[in-house]
Amino acid sequence: MRRFIAEFEEQSFTQIIFPHPKSDWVDYLDEASQTFINIINIIIQYQKCLVVCYDIQAVKKHFEAHENLHFIAFETNDTWARDCSVLSVQNSTDVELADFIFTGWGGKFDASKDNAMSKAIAAHYSKPLVSYNFILEGGAVESNGEGIVLTTAECVLNKNRNHTLTHEQIIQKLKETLGATEILILNHGYLAGDDTDSHVDTLARFISKDTIMYVACKDEKDEHFKELKRMEEELLALSKSHGFKLIALPMTDAVYFDDERIPATYANFLFINGAVIVPTYNVAQDEEALNIFRKSLPHLDVIGVDCSVLVRQHGSLHCVTMNFARDVEIV
Repeated sequence: MRRFIAEFEEQSFTQIIFPHPKSDWVDYLDEASQTFINIINIIIQYQKCLVVCYDIQAVKKHFEAHENLHFIAFETNDTWARDCSVLSVQNSTDVELADFIFTGWGGKFDASKDNAMSKAIAAHYSKPLVSYNFILEGGAVESNGEGIVLTTAECVLNKNRNHTLTHEQIIQKLKETLGATEILILNHGYLAGDDTDSHVDTLARFISKDTIMYVACKDEKDEHFKELKRMEEELLALSKSHGFKLIALPMTDAVYFDDERIPATYANFLFINGAVIVPTYNVAQDEEALNIFRKSLPHLDVIGVDCSVLVRQHGSLHCVTMNFARDVEIV
């Protein structure tokens, strides 16, 4: 049986790419680095963390030695590990690390080094890396662990990715590479300031095989109201047809940087073994969101981490991390 392993399943480690002077964080590198340090220090209390570094010695200075903390040297363009790292796919009795092409979200940014990363560091993974001639980012697909993959039309069917393939061929490729029996596509939902063409991990996420958390907007004056309402209607239809439970997360108050609204979202949370880390943004809805997670996932520790710096570059917590399945070791 081939299947895309769900993030809420047991993990081996989390991979992170640390900010460096040649990345887009350069104008506020210290602030960004501190946010990454905070995230890493939470992760290593629960599981291993593999940190990809431009300069290992410079990064190591931020941490005390810890058995769960590992470092690899590689120079990347940027730090969006979710989109340029491999995906853990169960293949019969083994785990395959599926390596897709990363083009900087449809060629918006140079991503040549990011795209080369997984092949370059593959020797540090205990499971085989398999490369596919197909453009796909990790933030674009959500798995329920049992053959259902949730995604968005705006991203996976966008002409700036896999333009030589028809919509039907793209869906078939997703099924083949991820072992999916069904691809569920949301046609609505977006966040202002998002560079990814509406990655699903900013909008709607599986927290179990039959439960989806999603962003809901109640303010009719908010620019997101109509699109998120239409997305909610799509999810309600999926709930009826597939028996999914739905849990709404609040839309944050508008967050701005350099006079631009940026995509702050609680849907960009991160599962680790025994906990869920929730991005917060110093807005009124933070505590409401944390309480929803506490109520919905009572078996997990719920930990908030300030990600207001991350959204300056149009991403958040889930975007800067990648989970590796239980059977994949760091070597």
